Amino acid sequence: MSTDKINIKDHIIEALSDADLRKAVYKATASTSVSRLNTTEAIPYWEECRVKTHCIKKDVIENLDKYLELFEKNAKNNGINIHWAIDGNDAKNILSEIAKKNNVKTIVKSKSLTTEEIHLNEFLIGNNIDTVETDLGEYIVQLNDQVPSHLVAPALHLSRTDIGKLFKDKLNVPFTDVPEELLLIARKKLREKFLSAEMSITGVNFAFAENGSFCVVENEANAHLSLSLPQVHVAVMGIEKLLPSIDELPYFLKLLAPSATGQKSSSYVNFIGGPSLQKYNEGPKEVHVILLDNGRSKILADPKLRETLYCIRCGACLNVCPVYQQIGGHAYDWTYMGPIGITLIPQYLGEIEGKDAPFLSSLCGACADVCPVKIKLPQHILELRKNVVQKNKSKIFEKFAMKTWIAVSTHPKLYRLFSWKIKKLQSFIPVEYLKLPGYHKKRSFPGIDKKGFREQYYQMKKNNNEQ
Repeated sequence: MSTDKINIKDHIIEALSDADLRKAVYKATASTSVSRLNTTEAIPYWEECRVKTHCIKKDVIENLDKYLELFEKNAKNNGINIHWAIDGNDAKNILSEIAKKNNVKTIVKSKSLTTEEIHLNEFLIGNNIDTVETDLGEYIVQLNDQVPSHLVAPALHLSRTDIGKLFKDKLNVPFTDVPEELLLIARKKLREKFLSAEMSITGVNFAFAENGSFCVVENEANAHLSLSLPQVHVAVMGIEKLLPSIDELPYFLKLLAPSATGQKSSSYVNFIGGPSLQKYNEGPKEVHVILLDNGRSKILADPKLRETLYCIRCGACLNVCPVYQQIGGHAYDWTYMGPIGITLIPQYLGEIEGKDAPFLSSLCGACADVCPVKIKLPQHILELRKNVVQKNKSKIFEKFAMKTWIAVSTHPKLYRLFSWKIKKLQSFIPVEYLKLPGYHKKRSFPGIDKKGFREQYYQMKKNNNEQ
């Protein structure tokens, strides 16, 4: 289990004060959401695919022990080395041993949220192993000493001007903000690493219990080069990434790219069935899969919340979330962000450490509407909020406010008196002077309508009777 310390509230205040960040995040998420909608509306049986994938993941998660044993058996038969890691430290020690055994000095990595989860780069670099991210977005945030701000688009918070300045400072190249020129600079630098690396590390999008193979889905071919050139390949895989067989994969591929980027399909799907150097004279001579638990078994044990393990990390829920659109990914202060992140943070890090996360939601339900595997995110967020309250982790002010609201709202006469008092108070104090806790200084309190619901209702009823 992770022992990460997070500080969500301070990061939110910082994010809300950064107008450029909010503009960049909103622009990127809004355009991706439009692309997603245009693409999904043109796909026949979209909703049927969502139901199908939900049922497949439910079967896998409900029978995870059986599928894991089958995957291990078949992967070993394919010549893949299987390792079990109970937590991040366990996984890092396994990787360290593999690196030492193979005298590894340089590692190329393709995008992997599972390795971000255990802070693998920091560990490897601290052990004097040159470790380079090869996904363009990941490469940019690594150069900028940051972590990804989005599950799919790691550098979404940066403008092309920001990236041009970063390349100039860190790579000692002339400044440019032309995307094609920035891409050529990164490609030239990364090609050198691909050719010199002794080991590659990837994540796993889907693994297949029936034949013991797995696949990595991508758009830039950096994962393909990582899988093909170094002699040793290590895949770090969350134990929930299984499918019963490769026959189920097309349903997920049908949903993944449209949900993630609005594309009709991903550019590359790399299948790894074992070491291929001896057989085909290309590819790795060793393949290792580290099956990482890191808290997943605990989530699996909760029948109400285990559905959060169905996530395929498409990021669609982030793009439609009004909270994420305002604060970006770094404000969540952990690997996973947005609606799926706020369900995973308290489950991975603990209910005390992650107690603020479930409250980063307006509960509008947009996340559930777009989730390709139909995870009932608002329901899980409410369940996690209830856990925080029941464990007495609310502030004194919050407890007082909720008890006051319950007392007022359950007594009609008291409710009418309270509403009348508030409206009268508002008539004496201008709205701009009504400062409520939790409201940012740049955000004005909207005020209370001068005509409450009751008054409007009776007025409408009277008008209808007169007609």
